[in-house]
Amino acid sequence: MVNPGVLRVGVVGVGLRAEIARHVAESGVAAELVAASDPDERGRARAREMFGDLEIVAGHQELANLVDAAIVTSPDWTHAEIAVDLLRAGVAVYLEKPLATTLPDADAVLAAAQETGAKLYIGHNFRHSAVVRTLRDVVTRGEIGEVKTVWCRHFVGNGGDYYFKDWHADRSRVNSLLLQKASHDLDVIHYLAGGFTRRVTAMGDLAVYGKITDRGGQGDRLADDWFSFGNWPPAAQTGLNPVVDVEDLSMVHLRLDNGVLASYEQCHFTPDYWRNYTVIGTEGRAENFGDTGGGVVKVWNRRRNWARDGDREYPIDGVASGHEDADLRTMKEFLRYAVHGDPPELSPIAAREAVAAGALATESLRSGSVPIDVPPLPEKVAAHFCPPEGNRR
Repeated sequence: MVNPGVLRVGVVGVGLRAEIARHVAESGVAAELVAASDPDERGRARAREMFGDLEIVAGHQELANLVDAAIVTSPDWTHAEIAVDLLRAGVAVYLEKPLATTLPDADAVLAAAQETGAKLYIGHNFRHSAVVRTLRDVVTRGEIGEVKTVWCRHFVGNGGDYYFKDWHADRSRVNSLLLQKASHDLDVIHYLAGGFTRRVTAMGDLAVYGKITDRGGQGDRLADDWFSFGNWPPAAQTGLNPVVDVEDLSMVHLRLDNGVLASYEQCHFTPDYWRNYTVIGTEGRAENFGDTGGGVVKVWNRRRNWARDGDREYPIDGVASGHEDADLRTMKEFLRYAVHGDPPELSPIAAREAVAAGALATESLRSGSVPIDVPPLPEKVAAHFCPPEGNRR
């Protein structure tokens, strides 16, 4: 039985990412995980294994009657519908990124939060990673002057296992991996640049995995069950999803509202798995080598020829792989917001702008790389999340 005054929390959708709900107990906030929902009996069985003795139901509407807050870790194409239902039921929502798989759906979620006043938090955990915090600190301290361009190269070495053997490979479920995967990096580009995308062009291809004919799928298994570094080279992968129609190679150009130009590249058949950010300003350049604990951010702000060492170097702390530390920070932030009203680092507007950049980049690359402008949010919705003294980023 939950103690009076303790926030009752539920988790919706019990796949691999439902693990983040374990951080409720570690948060230091007066909150307790009391319920879980999943429409599939296998998901409900996983809930029992993961969380033990708590109320387990099939539907998120039923769960809404049991909780004050919900952590939504259901598949991407369900995010918008579930979030809107929960917000309209007065439940505070932690919604795993991406906010939605289309821009209209993203705007519908924000409109529901504005209309109901219910709290909405988007789980862009990578904002809380040590590499991003270190780069952001370099920018904020003015070490490279005024930021003029941000480049991100994402080497998704595990992509064949993580994204092409289940529903992630099906554009009817994810739209594209510029939403499911790149929403992290598009948000970070905005964060480091201090602006939001207003025009986007892109190109991409299904360069490798589209040629693989072994598409038996993985049945009831989850990614941890089939992942192996031995699944190499990429063209030798087996057991791909029956539908494979998302791009495994994408390149995006962005013009932000503050004049910053940015680029994002994503490849799902590299041997290594990490992302590299390069931030160039009027007085220097910052770049990370490695994106977890043990990596380093280097800063060059003195003119010279090529040099391995930066003029300043900052070690990246945190976990050596994965993002458990960032997940914990994110969960603490959500629960403090839900219980105490502490404003989160990331506004839902920023999450919407990451979806806008990814969704419209997808439209561009599938339409001959035509430039597409990002439409603004309705003023009433924008004002709800961005009071005059607030921070929309």
